[in-house]
Amino acid sequence: MDQIVQTGRTVEEAEEQALAALGADRSEVEVEILNRGRQGFLGIGGELAEVRVTRIGAAPSSAPESVAPDVDESPSDDPEPFEETDADEEPRPVQIIAADTPAGTAVQAIQRILTAVGADVDVTLRSEHDELAGGPVIDINGPDSGLLIGRRGNTLHSLQFIVQSIVRQQFDEEVRVALDVEQYRQRREDSLREMADRVADRVAQTGRSITLEPMAPSDRRVIHLYLGERQGIRTESVGFGDSRKVQIIPERD
Repeated sequence: MDQIVQTGRTVEEAEEQALAALGADRSEVEVEILNRGRQGFLGIGGELAEVRVTRIGAAPSSAPESVAPDVDESPSDDPEPFEETDADEEPRPVQIIAADTPAGTAVQAIQRILTAVGADVDVTLRSEHDELAGGPVIDINGPDSGLLIGRRGNTLHSLQFIVQSIVRQQFDEEVRVALDVEQYRQRREDSLREMADRVADRVAQTGRSITLEPMAPSDRRVIHLYLGERQGIRTESVGFGDSRKVQIIPERD
């Protein structure tokens, strides 16, 4: 998929959702604003913003593909531990997660929050304890999942912080919880590692430190861990609050 038309409450939100659907960064696409949208009065008469996002170098299409996530069927009442599938598909086991574990508590917390806001999504446990993430990794997918990312992943980071706080309060330990919406975080981490490689190469070549843009704690952690074993450089976090950044520094002989 090289082109997509996406709507959102704002132009920025529509653009972020389109980038997530294409698996692209902002520098890899061209964005055409079709409708800036309007809020209306008390939510009445408003219009969604609409953008057309095209991957740079892709052939123009007269009928761009729009986001239309598949909607899961309502759960079956069948007591068997398998969901109904088409005849050609293998049955998928239903996840059984112990509620008295950090992973189970995190999943329940997310489900309560998303049910309260009326989000139409599915929550599944990818890993009960991922060594790199430092705790459970949970996937969120579904028709409303794009709304949970936010600009530069801010909404996703906020949701993750809330869920992580709930888990830590109950278990009184430094458990990390990682949430991923439509594989957004996985693509983000891949992009961060590629950027870290390029910057680290330049630092090693020039012998000069480079400070990256401000990042969320989870993004900084990805870079620190990824470059932690690399020879010739080291990393530090500098700054305060939302302005905290990663600095890549050459090791002096």
